[in-house]
Amino acid sequence: MIVLVAPGTPDRRKAGGQQALVQTAHARLMVLMLIFAAGITLVLGRLAMLGALAEPASSHDAAAALVPIRGDIVDRNGTAMARTIDAWSIGVHPDKVIGDKLQLADQLAVLMPEHDAGYYYKALNAGSSFTYLRRRALPELVNAVNALGEPGIAFAREPERLYPQTTLAAHTLGSLNFDGHGISGMEKVLDAELTNPAMRGRPVPLSIDLRVQGALESELGRSMAAFQAAGAAGVILDVATGEVRAMASLPSFNPNKLTRGGAGLMNNVTQSVYELGSVFKPLTVAEAIDSGVVSDISRRVDATAPVPIGRFHIRDDHAQRRWLNMPELLIYSSNIATARIADEMGQARMEHLFRKVGFDTAPDIEIEKARPLWPRSWGRATTLTTAYGHGIAVTPLHLASAYAALVNGGTWRPATLRKVEPGHASKGRRVFSEATSAKMRAMMRLIVLEGTGRKGEAPGYRVGGKTGTGEKPGAGGYSKKINVSTFAAAFPMDAPRYVVIVMLDSPKGNAESFGLTTAAWTAAPVVSRVISRTGPILGVVPEMDRDVDVSALMPLIWRSAGEKAH
Repeated sequence: MIVLVAPGTPDRRKAGGQQALVQTAHARLMVLMLIFAAGITLVLGRLAMLGALAEPASSHDAAAALVPIRGDIVDRNGTAMARTIDAWSIGVHPDKVIGDKLQLADQLAVLMPEHDAGYYYKALNAGSSFTYLRRRALPELVNAVNALGEPGIAFAREPERLYPQTTLAAHTLGSLNFDGHGISGMEKVLDAELTNPAMRGRPVPLSIDLRVQGALESELGRSMAAFQAAGAAGVILDVATGEVRAMASLPSFNPNKLTRGGAGLMNNVTQSVYELGSVFKPLTVAEAIDSGVVSDISRRVDATAPVPIGRFHIRDDHAQRRWLNMPELLIYSSNIATARIADEMGQARMEHLFRKVGFDTAPDIEIEKARPLWPRSWGRATTLTTAYGHGIAVTPLHLASAYAALVNGGTWRPATLRKVEPGHASKGRRVFSEATSAKMRAMMRLIVLEGTGRKGEAPGYRVGGKTGTGEKPGAGGYSKKINVSTFAAAFPMDAPRYVVIVMLDSPKGNAESFGLTTAAWTAAPVVSRVISRTGPILGVVPEMDRDVDVSALMPLIWRSAGEKAH
């Protein structure tokens, strides 16, 4: 049979297949739409839940995004000592450098002359994927390096710690590691506080006064250079609160130029220990008075001849060869008379003295510190020699805290680098009686007026203090030519407010000192200049018509015929 199909008549089988395909496409589209709608519903539901459960944003949240990642450190007056800034860094991807590396190294050496072309060529060929060329780069330098047109050089903005005062108080501030956390100094002590989002917006004030710090470092550096000393240390301490108003250790360093993770030099004030010599004598005399061994300062002690200890003898540098009372013992700095007083007190009392002023432990301060060199045994020789500062080694800060107690009425307080608000000073502990402290103030003033401390006088400031020249120990014993020269002072002595300690390590004599290296000629003049410069800043007004009453002590000083009082 022949079937005829009229033209234009559709094939029903083909049409049915197309209809099925359309229906399938519609079904798939519906499934996709349902999945998409379910996804949107899930997201909207999650957002609604978060909106309902989350705490509302506060102004504190907005402010937190604006504060630096590390808080500022300021001095007691609010002047910036350390702050975090946005800085540029310049680095290179060695594998992406397309230009001539030798030529590029020469160009970089011209723009960044702290390194030579060889250094930069090595960096451009380093095996690492990235190497820093300069941190804390100025915008002008970034523009100049960018103008070289090398795509392998990269620039980035990153937070950097800036120390605006450069070397000033560097040992106090310390440094950071590569992760931006403190590894030394107050940066380490305050690390948690400075990085706490809730606290980092408030600057942390230290006890340091940068004006006083600058004067101390200036005068200390001048004398260190003049006497070619190996090192130097200085500290100014508030006797009522224990606050460190200035602390200087030389040589110093610039924390801005330290490689992150690198440490600075040792702090001679808190980490270096020395046998400080005769500055211990006022402490010994004070303990003798307090313990009743010396009931009257007019009492005389035999200083006519050296004191034998085994095959050695204790001698005087300024031998008087007569019996000396307590003011004379201090004025003439008699080792012999001091040793005899210590012999009377005995080992137990001498050891008790040094323990109660903290000479048996590391100094009380927040930053890095060293333990003293405590005698291994307390035989008679140790008892006698420690009385005038030999056989026991402490830091200058140990001495500063002890002298503060000696002159402030007898209360020892821990030193601190944190600013102390009025009425919040440590109560401390009593180590000398008020009566003994008053006697020591008068005798220490007399040392400056009549004794070895004359060059420590600062007119109008009523300085009292004691010189100390300790021989440096070495492989062959104590050196007769190399010493540690210290002047420990306080002012004004009628109502003491500050202790000033200056120490020079291994000074060499010059024309200014007539070739002498003793503390009277090297350290004492530094204290005089420091007090004259910082007294007004510290609130102490010089008064030329006022002084400590030493009239009761003057008759105790024996004078040869024709000798006059100063």
